[in-house]
Amino acid sequence: MKDYQSVADTVAEEIRSGMLRPGDRLPPQREFAQRHGIANSTATRVYQELARRGLTVGEVGRGTFVRAAPRTSAPAFTEPTTSRIDLELNYPVVPEQAELLATGLGGLLRPDVLESVLQPVGAAGTPDTREAAADLLARGGWRPDPAQVLFAGNGRQAISAVITALVPPGTRLGVEELTYPVIKSIAARLGIVLVPLAMDAEGLIPEAVEEAHRSGPLSAVYVQPTLHNPLSLTMPPERVERLADVLLRWGIPAVEDAIWSFLRDDLPPLAALAPERTVLVDSLSKRLAPGLTLGYAVAPAAAAGSVATSLRSGGWTPMRFALEAASHWQTDGTVKALVQAKQREARVRQEIAGELLGDFTVQSDPLSYYCWWQLPRPWRADTFVAAAARHGIGVAPAAAFTVSGNHAPNAIRLGLASPRIDVLPQALSTLAALARSAPDDFVTD
Repeated sequence: MKDYQSVADTVAEEIRSGMLRPGDRLPPQREFAQRHGIANSTATRVYQELARRGLTVGEVGRGTFVRAAPRTSAPAFTEPTTSRIDLELNYPVVPEQAELLATGLGGLLRPDVLESVLQPVGAAGTPDTREAAADLLARGGWRPDPAQVLFAGNGRQAISAVITALVPPGTRLGVEELTYPVIKSIAARLGIVLVPLAMDAEGLIPEAVEEAHRSGPLSAVYVQPTLHNPLSLTMPPERVERLADVLLRWGIPAVEDAIWSFLRDDLPPLAALAPERTVLVDSLSKRLAPGLTLGYAVAPAAAAGSVATSLRSGGWTPMRFALEAASHWQTDGTVKALVQAKQREARVRQEIAGELLGDFTVQSDPLSYYCWWQLPRPWRADTFVAAAARHGIGVAPAAAFTVSGNHAPNAIRLGLASPRIDVLPQALSTLAALARSAPDDFVTD
């Protein structure tokens, strides 16, 4: 019996040899199955495999076609190289992504509908898009009040708008001692002071918030309770409850970054425990696709007006087409399907990382797309980053995430999402070999 891989290899060879040319349409899957003497389910896997290899592309309502411009192959692992494998940025993509998203767009492309969805829209969106957003953001038994949902052009804009609204220039914003690097640039632009807050193996320490607030009032706290970037830590429920108590007791607002929380949708957010003190921020691009940007801010009544004003004055209101598309994808089940696919993909990639980096001190989560790697001696993070770059691999040093001026941990963050799944093992194997070698062999001029 033929397996799908061997049949896919046959079709791939036909494409490489020119028997099948760019733009040629493959037969419907049932007909393909009959021609090759395989089951319909096997034919489906063949078509998925060809798409994964970048050899074909599906068009809704038209069929599957040989791709006009095949994806480039993985870069060679030579030293030095001008190619680059990106373990620095992190954009989860799954093979079925484009087809699922295309299917959900059909209704928006009718001329009568398109005329409406290309009109401008404000930060509050529309009643229907707020309802859909509340469903999209719901997790762990919590669903936000649709009336509290505001929209931005992307997640970074949502974070900027919320911090602008809550933290006046010259005042203090508490942040985890290792944090999302964009927060540092936002603080510099707004003229606010970042106060590093101590962490442990369970994430932000609530008592550190209390201590910092006593020494000088905090205007707000920025926190990532679920799948913290870069550490992949998730705060246990008891820790989140203690943090909520501190915020409520001292009246401190929180900016909850939930952008990676769709991977742990079993857990309720901090906003569920301290709703009157928490503005939850989320985005679309990690859930769906890198080029699909839409930001969300769930703001309590006391902060909603100032956050909406900040979105308008910053020019950060959303594009209506993205807003309507997101609502359609939520309603028709596309968001749920992609989230589940990306959760499965994260597990696979973490298993690869665990197998290849298991001899080292690596911190992560089975549902995270990040690894935090404490480098072995005598490697230093800056030297290791340079050596990895000479092998065509980009990684992020701990210094990028450090808030205080203190010495950064001797660690790097690996983003597992961006490379193709067949490239990732080779990249991690190369990094493992580097870590086992002597740094002097890779010192750059």
